[in-house]
Amino acid sequence: MAKDSEASLILWVDADSCPRPARDLVSRTSMRLSLPLIYVANHQIPAPESPHFTMIVCQTHQDAADDYIVEHARPNDLVITRDIPLAKRLVEKNITVINDRGVVYTEKNISERLSMRNFMMDLYNNGFTPEKTGQYGPKERQEFANAMDREITRLTKLILQYRESARE
Repeated sequence: MAKDSEASLILWVDADSCPRPARDLVSRTSMRLSLPLIYVANHQIPAPESPHFTMIVCQTHQDAADDYIVEHARPNDLVITRDIPLAKRLVEKNITVINDRGVVYTEKNISERLSMRNFMMDLYNNGFTPEKTGQYGPKERQEFANAMDREITRLTKLILQYRESARE
């Protein structure tokens, strides 16, 4: 956990590939809970009007936004991304990561997810078209909302426990 002055929860969004309904849900959650929200992308993304919101526009070279998130996110933060290689880098730093469909990436599942992603990329690069992920609809939004709420609650409890133990 971070020092007491840094023990707060920040919502990070790898905004380049995050669907608008998921970004809107994160924005509403940020406003409702007064949590800082940071979008990171290599171009401007439509953003909410909120005192809690920050937009970071990175250089356009590959992985610039990913590198920024890895360098700045902390273990008490929550990162939302579809990018499995980025998720692996974050999980290795003990940072909580979920995708926009409610999958929580952990030390136990990230290597398998990355292997599957790499296998699908190999198929695609060799002319095979793997099955695409379905539409982003109400079911996916609900699963994402549930996972985000669970992880925010879990992280908030950890932060409060840390603050209490730091006072003792």
